[in-house]
Amino acid sequence: MSRVVLGLPGPWAEDNREPSDHYTTKIGGLPDWPLPIEALKFNPTLIHCTQCGSKLCLVAQVYAPVSSGTLNIEDRLLLVFGCVTPNCGSSPLSWRALRIQKVENESKESSSAASLDKAPSASSPVSVSKTNWWENLSDEDNEDLDLDDLSKAFSEVASLSSEPKKTSSNRNSEGAVKHSLSLIAQTRGVDTETPVMPCFYIYSQAEPSSKDFSSMCSNHSSLSVKEKEGDVDDHGQEETWEAENYEYDKALNADRTYLKFKKQLDASPEQCFRYAFGGTPLLATAEVDNAGKCGLCGASRHFELQLMPPLIYFLQEEVDDCHKGSLENWNWLILVVYTCSKSCSNSFDEEKSIHGHGQWFVVEETVLVQFDKPLNECLQRYFS
Repeated sequence: MSRVVLGLPGPWAEDNREPSDHYTTKIGGLPDWPLPIEALKFNPTLIHCTQCGSKLCLVAQVYAPVSSGTLNIEDRLLLVFGCVTPNCGSSPLSWRALRIQKVENESKESSSAASLDKAPSASSPVSVSKTNWWENLSDEDNEDLDLDDLSKAFSEVASLSSEPKKTSSNRNSEGAVKHSLSLIAQTRGVDTETPVMPCFYIYSQAEPSSKDFSSMCSNHSSLSVKEKEGDVDDHGQEETWEAENYEYDKALNADRTYLKFKKQLDASPEQCFRYAFGGTPLLATAEVDNAGKCGLCGASRHFELQLMPPLIYFLQEEVDDCHKGSLENWNWLILVVYTCSKSCSNSFDEEKSIHGHGQWFVVEETVLVQFDKPLNECLQRYFS
């Protein structure tokens, strides 16, 4: 079973349209295409709303290399788009996800995988962001994983992405980032037509194991009992009434699935997304649609990424007035992205053999949405 990685909020971008690179993980802003969008040769309607036809805005960009078993794909990212047109955000048709990856031959993939075992050069900001951070986290039995080093590496990625606008530094890496981002900006120009959400960068943290989480809950419960024992007697009846009222409300408004969802959300209340290649989503409601099969190879789709409610909160804090109403229509609890379990590139094999290896391609994956249920629906489900 894959280990879950949480995406937590890092620094805000100074400019919501500032460029970075496709190794950057962020919320909002503009997508960092690995090539000029014209060179990617994909259907432009993939970034338009299926319901109203408007151009979609980027909600999340996640650098997602894969290295497990027979899969070794270093250059790979997921883009999640949403519609800011009023009344569109509440429709599942307004959300789309793209998988972008580079097609390599086996020898190159093997050498790329081997290179990941080497320590990244301190003078190369890309080598830090290209570290295959999903690889070790997908191994449930790896107890020696240094999570502090992992979080530190991603904090460096987030800071490097936001450093081009800061004051001078003696580090060569900052100069390299500035030069790289300058070239990116010149290549793609300033996109003033695409709607844009407030942009902030993401750092990662492995979710505590169920054993660690149970231990934390146990310690918290023990502390709560001791605190109650020390309370004066005249508050006892009031606290008993509040506890009973809370338990009653909890039973009325939530089922087991939601309680589990809320419990794990409360454990890391700032989590903007959860990532686990081939893992299990944290569902908010028991009902979930079928993700279907890959349209390219026919393989089953599996879970890879889900966006969480705190993401909406952070965007609402910074969004301008013209888009604030649109975000109020984003009433989802989770957006779940399912991708091809083989991360395939079948339909691109022929083009690869003609044009050589190292071709980029774009394919749409499946987004399933779970919305916030009205109170009457929760009651109906509970008593049925």
